[in-house]
Amino acid sequence: MFVNQTLTQISAFLNGSDVAPPIAAGEKDHLRLRTLIMLRWLAVLGQTAMVLVIAFGFGYPIRLWLCLGIIMGSAWLNLILSLGRRFTQRARGWEAAVQLSFDAIQLALLLGVTGGLNNPFCLMLIAPATVAAANLPTRHGLVVVVVAICATIALAFWSLDLPWTPGLTFVMPHMYRIGFLSAILVGIVFTAGYAWQAALESARMERALAATQAVLEKETRLSALGGLAAAAAHELGTPLGTIQVVAKEMLHSLKPDDPLREDAELLVSQSQRCRDILKALSARPETRDSVYDQMPVTAFLESAAQPYRSARVAIHISVEADDIDDAGNRVLIRRRPEWLHAFSAFIENAVDFARSEVNIVAEVTQGYVSLAIEDDGPGFSPDILSRLGEPYISSRYQVEPGQKPGKILGEQSHSGMGLGFFIAKTLCEHTGATVTFGNRPEGGAYVRALWPRDQIDILVPKGER
Repeated sequence: MFVNQTLTQISAFLNGSDVAPPIAAGEKDHLRLRTLIMLRWLAVLGQTAMVLVIAFGFGYPIRLWLCLGIIMGSAWLNLILSLGRRFTQRARGWEAAVQLSFDAIQLALLLGVTGGLNNPFCLMLIAPATVAAANLPTRHGLVVVVVAICATIALAFWSLDLPWTPGLTFVMPHMYRIGFLSAILVGIVFTAGYAWQAALESARMERALAATQAVLEKETRLSALGGLAAAAAHELGTPLGTIQVVAKEMLHSLKPDDPLREDAELLVSQSQRCRDILKALSARPETRDSVYDQMPVTAFLESAAQPYRSARVAIHISVEADDIDDAGNRVLIRRRPEWLHAFSAFIENAVDFARSEVNIVAEVTQGYVSLAIEDDGPGFSPDILSRLGEPYISSRYQVEPGQKPGKILGEQSHSGMGLGFFIAKTLCEHTGATVTFGNRPEGGAYVRALWPRDQIDILVPKGER
């Protein structure tokens, strides 16, 4: 929590603006009006070409002017939309649903006067439903799917004869017509459902990756703040040096019993202190203050856990290393913002679900470095555990003894793990870690991150190995 707030403030400071609000989950971009119009023009051209080929190419008796009149309905709609609104404007959800429903009805009418279910182009009724499911909000896309289904069923009860060889009538067996109707309905439902699910997963992953990128960008700007401090130190060094020289000359010109001598001494000491601070700020990143660049593992974990300490849950931190006494204070780790953010997210989640305590255990060996965060809460629910680590997976819960099934433990105080866990896991994996999670045999959940020693900046005192 505090890491997010700090990064947000730094980003806003560097940008001079606030951070853009996140996109609401489940929201889809609406279709552009140009896209709908272009798709409809393609349909008009295709339908017109097929009608003319059937009438003049094959010479079948077709109700030419009736078919062209139905096609002109789509052409007139396009002309009205092109003249009435900006071509690049996005259509609102219900407007796009109305237009796609019109396309489904127009196609059904054209099929109805050219054979109905006997016409093999009935398959095209799948198109409006698929476009709607892939691009519109669920409630609007469902309207188009229902219209397409109703139009298909209507063709089973009403249609004119299929254009065929003069003197002959093409009639499919009744059972075949039922099977063809069922195939089209299944195709509409399956294709629309698949398109909807694929679009939803794509949108979720896109938002999750965008959020991860935003976190990494904020961390980069946090590092850039060091360069800003160095530049400021360089600019302030000259005037501060002048102040110090003048202060020293004033001090030398004052007699020991002068009442201003004490103020002059204070001015000299404080100006020297300022120069020391600026010198530290302008140092190279690898030689800067160890409090910020290299710090004991215990202090680093404590900085991540401190915002979540409370009287309700005790947080215990322990660090183990081979043949090193007091490893937590002697083994140093490089302070990286992505680790601080990830550890804070894991600790916050553990505290939310813990009953009384959370244990943070870091282990350093010659081959690897591991960090485990364990709580004594209810653990992960099996259905959540199988999908944990994906974006927008929330509500870690397990039914308590005597609790009614289906109730989410702690649902009034938190919403479980979703995007935050995904970001934390991604940040750890980005630095070479392998993240695992599960339930402990004695109860509670654990999250463990494992790094090879050459992938993590752990500094062991010389002579300890």
